[in-house]
Amino acid sequence: MFKAILRLAIAAIFAVVAVLPAAAAYRIKPGDTLKMQVLEDSSLNSDLLVLPDGSVTVPSVGTIQAAGDSIETLRSVIAKRLTPNFATTPTVYLSIGSLAPVRSVGSGRGQIDVYAMGEVAKPGLVEVRRGTTLLQALAQAGGPTPYAATKRIQLRRSFKNGQSQILHFDYKALMSGAAVPTIVLQRGDVIIVPTRRLFE
Repeated sequence: MFKAILRLAIAAIFAVVAVLPAAAAYRIKPGDTLKMQVLEDSSLNSDLLVLPDGSVTVPSVGTIQAAGDSIETLRSVIAKRLTPNFATTPTVYLSIGSLAPVRSVGSGRGQIDVYAMGEVAKPGLVEVRRGTTLLQALAQAGGPTPYAATKRIQLRRSFKNGQSQILHFDYKALMSGAAVPTIVLQRGDVIIVPTRRLFE
């Protein structure tokens, strides 16, 4: 019995050691979701979605380029950027929450990639058909959470010339029966559902 348990423990150790080099070699890609935890301030803990341009938005830091970096490299950059807010360098843990979906052969015809982040049930990359509206994509992402500021939903759209556009969508008004403009999504659009304020 003891020998069997010992063999299992040794096998588990070798399995972990075998995985470590692969994790260290992994390069972050658009569509990945990263989990960040800050030991000294749990209010900074968050899921970081890697946007189509390869960037992530980190609380109290801002936008950082992430695509192409290893998890450890990005973790180090975030810790360094957070340091001015703390007495000493904070302890930052960063891990892969979910990988960008891998498309099967033949998929993608008539499909576009958009992203949902913030207070939605299933944040991350959302593959939708061409002609899909923002409301339909929200439904595909599981809809807003109970903590969502549904009056202040944003759609961020970037253009090849480097320009960007922010469109506003009032989901709460729509649910109350008001007429709300229909927004048809384009490839790379990012839907942002902010967290509701205290008395909102």
